[in-house]
Amino acid sequence: MKDLGAEYLAGREGVQLLGLLNLYLEQEQRFQPREKGLSLIEATPENDNSLCSRLRNAKVEDLRSLTNFFGSCTETFVLAVNILDRFLALMKVKPKHLSCIGVCCFLLAARIVEEECNIPSTHDVIRISQCKCTASDINRMEKIISEKLHYELEATTALNFLHLYHTIVLCHTSERKEILSLDKLEAQLKACNCRLIFSKAKPSILALCLLNLEVETLKSIELLEILLLVKKHSKINDSEFIYWRELVSKCLAEYSSPECCKPDLKKLVWIVSRRTAQNLHNSYYSVPELPTIPEGGCFDESER
Repeated sequence: MKDLGAEYLAGREGVQLLGLLNLYLEQEQRFQPREKGLSLIEATPENDNSLCSRLRNAKVEDLRSLTNFFGSCTETFVLAVNILDRFLALMKVKPKHLSCIGVCCFLLAARIVEEECNIPSTHDVIRISQCKCTASDINRMEKIISEKLHYELEATTALNFLHLYHTIVLCHTSERKEILSLDKLEAQLKACNCRLIFSKAKPSILALCLLNLEVETLKSIELLEILLLVKKHSKINDSEFIYWRELVSKCLAEYSSPECCKPDLKKLVWIVSRRTAQNLHNSYYSVPELPTIPEGGCFDESER
């Protein structure tokens, strides 16, 4: 099989995509959580004094809810999870501090990814998340997280690889562009992010597994051949790829089952007590006074 080089990726755009792929491959190991730290979390039994995988996964679900509520993009969510896992894999964290840490990871990611006008205020995030900490607590914890990660917060994630692989495939296929839905792939990646085990996978492999499984459902030989070239260029080991693809396939099967709560199916519904509502900013719960709709504006039988 020929290599995925400048000869195959014809034109200036192809060369740029190849250069970006090489850059991501060089950087991915640097921004992966420490596997030893993740394994310790996995091996921790569930009790009140230690952080276990269930608590970590629940916190990632909270991050997903915050992302949905504030209308943040997928990149913000994925980066927040990356920052969270890198920090948890380094530090021995008590469960009581996890809420504050999760809010900090969301805010740090939002400030990197989102436009300034879309970055929620610290006070609003505290109110919505109900994390029971103050703005000064958040500021102190943000400083701790940044210092422990050596201020390297902007990371190369599986989402970066997923977008790049998707672009490479679409640049070299004669099939309809809309058959490979990036929104669907992003939703599947978020489902994987909600499970600690996938933080152990190399971002390049996780992204390729998602794309490979989706292409297999499309039964497109052309797309599969392109992915094989990408896999060869990325020097992804066959046994490692098969191992993670099986885990991803199992996760997506459970994710698509009726029992599973899928991300992005509906907008987050926010339910608060009367006491909480009294402490919230007016814009979050006040109802504007609208004029009464005249009954003459109803549909008549023909319009129905």
